[in-house]
Amino acid sequence: MNANWMKVFIGAFFEVFWVIGLKHANDFWTWTGTAISIMVSFYLIIMAGRKLPVGTVYAVFVGLGTAGTVISEIIFFSESIEVEKLMLILLLLVGVLGLKVLTKDDSEEGAES
Repeated sequence: MNANWMKVFIGAFFEVFWVIGLKHANDFWTWTGTAISIMVSFYLIIMAGRKLPVGTVYAVFVGLGTAGTVISEIIFFSESIEVEKLMLILLLLVGVLGLKVLTKDDSEEGAES
């Protein structure tokens, strides 16, 4: 995995924090953490999108962020566990990983032209 894909995965990790923050932030510090997570997340995705195919980067970013948010709500906020929901998250992750596998790493050379 090259550094640009690592930026996508770290950006998706921070996406989970800011999405959770949008729902649960209630004071200056939690809103500050949410704002910082938004800035870090979007900065990393913008940097990765300059070198990798933007459509694939966005799909992987959103897919991982969505799956991470749903799983975090189940683990940390006692959201109900539904088998159908878990199966759809699994299907989403399979699609995201498939997109990542099918995307050639040498595509970054043509992205800047």
